[in-house]
Amino acid sequence: MYPSMLPEEVKKRIVKLRQDIEQHNINYYKLNQPVISDFEFDMLMGDLLALESKFPQFADPNSPTQRVGSDISREFQQVVHQYPMLSLSNSYSDTEVSEFVQRVEKFSGETPDYVCELKLDGTSISLTYQDGELLRAVTRGDGEKGDDVTANVRTIRTIPLKLHGNYPAQFEIRGEIVMPFAVFDALNRERAEQGEQLFANPRNAASGTLKMQNSSIVASRKLDAYFYYILGENLQEDGHFELLQQASDWGFQISAHAQKCRDAAEILRYLSVWDKKRDELPFATDGVVIKVNSKRVQEELGYTAKSPRWAIAYKFKAERVATKLLSVDFQVGRTGAVTPVANLEPVQLGGTVVKRASLHNADVIESLDLHANDIVFVEKGGEIIPKIVGVDTLLRDPASASVQFIHDCPECGTPLVREEGEAAWYCPNEDGCPPLIKGKIEHFISRKAMNVDGLGSETIDLLYQQGLVRNVADLYDLKKEQLVTLDRMGDKSADRILDGLKASTEIPFERVLFALGIRYVGETVAKKLARSIKSIDLLKQADLTTLTSVDEIGVKIAESIIDWFSKEQHLQLVERLKIVPLKLESEIIQLEGSSEKLIGLSFVISGTFKNYSRDELKADIELHGGKNVSSISAKTSYLIAGENIGPSKLEKATQLKIPVISEESYRSLTD
Repeated sequence: MYPSMLPEEVKKRIVKLRQDIEQHNINYYKLNQPVISDFEFDMLMGDLLALESKFPQFADPNSPTQRVGSDISREFQQVVHQYPMLSLSNSYSDTEVSEFVQRVEKFSGETPDYVCELKLDGTSISLTYQDGELLRAVTRGDGEKGDDVTANVRTIRTIPLKLHGNYPAQFEIRGEIVMPFAVFDALNRERAEQGEQLFANPRNAASGTLKMQNSSIVASRKLDAYFYYILGENLQEDGHFELLQQASDWGFQISAHAQKCRDAAEILRYLSVWDKKRDELPFATDGVVIKVNSKRVQEELGYTAKSPRWAIAYKFKAERVATKLLSVDFQVGRTGAVTPVANLEPVQLGGTVVKRASLHNADVIESLDLHANDIVFVEKGGEIIPKIVGVDTLLRDPASASVQFIHDCPECGTPLVREEGEAAWYCPNEDGCPPLIKGKIEHFISRKAMNVDGLGSETIDLLYQQGLVRNVADLYDLKKEQLVTLDRMGDKSADRILDGLKASTEIPFERVLFALGIRYVGETVAKKLARSIKSIDLLKQADLTTLTSVDEIGVKIAESIIDWFSKEQHLQLVERLKIVPLKLESEIIQLEGSSEKLIGLSFVISGTFKNYSRDELKADIELHGGKNVSSISAKTSYLIAGENIGPSKLEKATQLKIPVISEESYRSLTD
């Protein structure tokens, strides 16, 4: 029939099929009211597939046919989030929830409404829509950037590929991709029949599925998705709850259990109800997210470095079980910290079989008064990491010996040390203890550091056993003929490692500094150091005064850096890394339009503006050397006031005699 159709007729037929199929998807998945049989649906889909195959000029990445996936393997590309995906502060008690409400009202100067939403236990996703069509789907990643999993997300039938209704031209919507219990159970039964390893829980299954390279397999896993937050510049409602209702009209699946609350009392009633009812849900949930409803008030409250001030996650009380303590192992981590780990009689806990639990440190062992073969109570801390929280002393054998923390490193025999004010005991033999050496190398090649593709913990262990690698500089001396002799290492794997090492020479100084594994120098500290102290040589020479003058660098961090550079083996390591060569100094990049006109000035932004979005205004301040701060203090230079400015910030600025300037006045500072 197709050859007799004109192109215009074909296009019209394809568009009609797509519209009909999408409506049937909504009827089936969102409304739970199918109006045609599965056979009839499959016939429509088959017709559309045939037309698109015959007439590829009418292909559309958002066609319903893309939901079946593809068996083409593809690497995931990294995408920077337009808005960082921050984590939430956790609370575990009614008191902490009430304190959150008090803080919101104190700092906003208002009594806003709140929205309570079930916290689904899946994997976070951020979708961007443009002109009503799905443009991109990105995982949370490290919060600043994530993996582009658009091809896989298109297979999830509860995610709309094309919207309907009155939606913004471009916006971002965030949600949780979950695997329902019924799907999870069926998948594990299938894996058991095939002799494959079972998934531990629905969260792991959802996360692992979303990152598969074969999208046709993703499609077969029947993932589901619920959405909980919308971002954009031209949203039609100030209320978060009202925006969610709009998003439902556009085609998104929004939890029917979200509820607006006026105060702490209503929030606590909601928590009490769902603490009891959560087991009735078809998917896993581990708590409730509580948000300020007003977007304006959210912006007024702002963010800390890691989380928004206008939202918290309330975690339900963890499930507790009793089991027998079999033994205690002591593990040495990358930093040398020794962690006791309890070996337990296997027990079911929170949907997983638990065999081991963390004891954290010597103080925990002492506080629990653990004895051999004790019956212990185990919980999942935040419903993630199993931990021992108590002992049934009534069942203890009086003759059993108490569990003692060790004095010497279990790997190299070096006496352990414990610094004043710290709970952990450490092995100080950082350049001679095998776990420390291998841990430092694993940290160095990790994704957030040097991102060396092809190297993992097993390969690092083999390289260490063969005597090929004893520090990170040795990695750059590796030859292909050495790599191919390792177990399960072929030509392609060896080339991948060598290519990854070569690519790492382009990693910027701030990440190289983080990769070195200097104690207390995490990602944020490394960035601040690299921006203020421009090279490894200058850092090596920096004294305590110079280091502590850097923003957020305290005495503890400064002393750790000085101690690291005081050791000859570390100085030799740096010299070898210069030869590689790695980037051991900051590259000065002069951005177009940048200046130093605002150096030394700090700004608080409040309200909405005509010529800038809030993010654009913040970027402009930084472009000219200024600093953005979230709250007003005596050290604030200016409050930039837009329309609908929060009354509390204006009042505080007046009290502290902070200059309040308009958007136009700000522009005169940089002209």
